[in-house]
Amino acid sequence: MLADKKADLAGPGIGNYEDVERSLPTDYRSLLSPRETQKAIFAVKSYIEQHLCQELNLMMVQVPLIVDAEAGVNDMLDRDGSRTPIPFHIRNDHDRHPVDAQIVQAATKWKRMALKEFGMRPGEGIVTDMRAVRKDYFLDHDHSAYVDQWDWEQAIRGTDRNLDYLRATVRKIWKVITGAERHAQSLFPQLKDPRYPNLPEELRFIHAEEILDLYPDLPRKQRETELVRKYPAVFIIGIGWPLKDGFPHEMRAADYDDWATPTVSEDGRPMHGLNGDILVWNPVTKRRHELSSMGIRVDAQTLRKQLEISGQLDFLKFPYHQGIIKNELPLSVGGGIGQARTYMLLLKKAHLGEVTVSVWPKILRDMCERRNIHVIE
Repeated sequence: MLADKKADLAGPGIGNYEDVERSLPTDYRSLLSPRETQKAIFAVKSYIEQHLCQELNLMMVQVPLIVDAEAGVNDMLDRDGSRTPIPFHIRNDHDRHPVDAQIVQAATKWKRMALKEFGMRPGEGIVTDMRAVRKDYFLDHDHSAYVDQWDWEQAIRGTDRNLDYLRATVRKIWKVITGAERHAQSLFPQLKDPRYPNLPEELRFIHAEEILDLYPDLPRKQRETELVRKYPAVFIIGIGWPLKDGFPHEMRAADYDDWATPTVSEDGRPMHGLNGDILVWNPVTKRRHELSSMGIRVDAQTLRKQLEISGQLDFLKFPYHQGIIKNELPLSVGGGIGQARTYMLLLKKAHLGEVTVSVWPKILRDMCERRNIHVIE
C-alpha cells in the first residue's frame, strides 16, 4: 500500500495501456458527428470565455507559448522534478545575442506578473486562451502532451486570502461550467441522453484530509474515484500539504498555490491550504474527471515556507519569486480550466482526442479504433 501511495504522487495518467484498454467504454457511440463536434466545441468555448469574464470580472489577454528560461516563470507543475519543460536555444544574431527559452507548461506564474503589467486592481483580472506542451505525461484517454486551458488570474486584497473567498470563486466558475452544459444542449438536443446525467447545480467542498479519513487505505486516485461516485461534483481543498499518512494528496509546486496556510474545516478541525481541484464523475468513461486546478496564490510568507518544505529556496533568485518576496506583485487567486477536458465532458466524449488535435501512440489509436472512438488525426 505504501508503494501504491508513492506511485500515485508521480503525476497524471493511468500508467499502463492494459488499464487504459479496460477503462475505455465497449459500447460507445458519439452523440455528435465530427462536424457537429467542431461546431459544439466553439459554441462552448465562446460561452465559457464570455461568462468567465462576466462572473470574475476578467478580460481576455494574450499569453506566451515560449518564455525565457532565466526568468523562472515557467510552471514546473509539481515539486519533485518529474515533469520538466521543453528547452530550446535561439541562435539569435549568429549566437552573439542568443536566448535560452522554454515551451510553457502553464501560464501560472506569468499571469501574476501580467496582473501588474496590465494594472489590475483588486477584483479585476485576466483570462487567457493558453496552449502548452507537457512532454512527461502518460498519454491516455484524458491526458495529452498538447494542453489547452483557460488560464485565469484575479487580483485580490490581503483580507480575501481565506476559504470563504476561495469557495465563492469556485461557485462562480461552476456556474459557468453548468451554464455551458445547458447552452450546448440547447444547440444540440441529442446531448440530453438519459445514460449521461447532467452536472449537479451545486458541488461539494471537502478537504483532502477528510477524504483520507474516509478512505485511509486507498491511494489518491482511488480515493477521488470513490468520492465522485458518491458526490458527482466536488472541490478538494488543500492539495500539497502533507496529510496524516505522511503524503500530500498530490504533489503541487511550491511557488504559486498556497497549500500551507492553516485553515479550519466546517466542523472545526484544523486543516491546511487555500487551493484545490474541481473533480467530477464522468458518466461516459465511468471515471474521475478533473476539470480545474486553482487556488489563492502564495504571499511572501507562504512562498518562503513552501520553498523551504520543498528544498527549493534557491528559486528565490528568480525575478518572479523576488517580486513576491518584495511585495511587488499583486496578491491573487487563479487557476486553469482544461478546455479539451471540459469539451470532452460536456459533449459526452470518451477520449480527449475527439475534441483536440494532438499526437498519440499507435497502441492507443488502435484501441480507440476498436472501440468506435474517432480520434482527430
